[in-house]
Amino acid sequence: MRTVDLTAAERHPPIVETLDWASEEDTRAFAQRLAEHPALANAFIELHGDLGAGKTTLVRHLLRALGVQGRIKSPTYAVVEPYELAGLNAWHFDFYRFSDPREWEDAGFRDIFAGAGLKIAEWPEKAAALLPPADLAIHIETLDDASRKVRLVAQTAIGRELLQ
Repeated sequence: MRTVDLTAAERHPPIVETLDWASEEDTRAFAQRLAEHPALANAFIELHGDLGAGKTTLVRHLLRALGVQGRIKSPTYAVVEPYELAGLNAWHFDFYRFSDPREWEDAGFRDIFAGAGLKIAEWPEKAAALLPPADLAIHIETLDDASRKVRLVAQTAIGRELLQ
C-alpha cells in the first residue's frame, strides 16, 4: 500500500464564507467582530477588490476598533503605515504602486512579515511573489454604491480561527 504525502492545503483546505454588506455599517460591524478575536494579533490579511470597493474603509474600521486614534490614512504612496497599540503592532500595506522587489528588502518588509503583529495588505497581487501565504483573504465586490458581496477565504489555522 502506497502512502501519499498531502500538502498542508490538502490536509486543511481553505474555508470559504460569503457575506453581504448592505451598507458601511455592515463593514464596521464586521471589523468590530474581527478586532475582538485574539488570533488577529498575529494575522496576515489580504484585501482584494477593485478601486473603490471598500478595502481602505474596512481597514479604517478595523484599526478604529483596535483603538487607533487620530487620522488613519491610506498608505498608497508610502506603501506601509505602522500603528503601535497597547499590546499590538499593526501594519497597513498598500502595494498598488509597488513595482520594485528591491524595495521589499530595503524597506525591511521581510522582517515585518517574519515578526509578530497584524499585517493587512491591499493589492497583495502586486507583491505576491514576496508575500507569505495570507491567513485570511477578503475579496470585496462592489454591487452598488453601498452594498458589497464579500468572500472570506481562511487559508491557515489562524484564518480559520478568525472565521469562528
